[in-house]
Amino acid sequence: MGKGTLFIISAPSGAGKTSLVSEILARMDNIQASVSHTTRACRPGEEDGVNYHFVSQEQFVRMEEGNAFLEHAEVFGNFYGTSEQWVQDTLNSGTDVILEIDWQGAEQVRHKFAQSKSIFILPPSKQALRERLNGRGQDEMQVIEQRIAAATEEMSHYIEADYLVVNDDFDVARHELEAIITAQRCKTSVHGHEKLLLDLLS
Repeated sequence: MGKGTLFIISAPSGAGKTSLVSEILARMDNIQASVSHTTRACRPGEEDGVNYHFVSQEQFVRMEEGNAFLEHAEVFGNFYGTSEQWVQDTLNSGTDVILEIDWQGAEQVRHKFAQSKSIFILPPSKQALRERLNGRGQDEMQVIEQRIAAATEEMSHYIEADYLVVNDDFDVARHELEAIITAQRCKTSVHGHEKLLLDLLS
């Protein structure tokens, strides 16, 4: 069995990354999302161990000191980190992994996983981004303005990704994401067909 592929998906807050990833996980087999550890508060509708592993700052620091994280970052005063052991074990089992992280985390991961594939998701416009952030109804205006400013900085790093998906029409964006993953599997799936190839070429 071949190793899975690590797909790094980055996007500014409000670009629809989480909704797209949820659809991919529901529709495609043999792919899992990495569940990050975070010190931020649990939002309505979120579940510990499903959306994030919610931990205290003290727990997070202990894990960081033990080199447990593949990448970690501070975002808006909260810490986020990805378990390196879980990612390695899942890829070694032949399962693809989706990692939702910001551009800084993506940079860290690419250094450790040279074979990973980066996908950057963009909103169709700055106005659409603002409307989506306002529509959440979870953040105060000051926080939304901070997120808009951070999004502008984040979007300037799209050039570092292997693929670019603009989330204007949700179904089109989902099809493009599926196509990227499928194309990568076709490229690397030769590792899973040794027996067939031996038979065909003998």
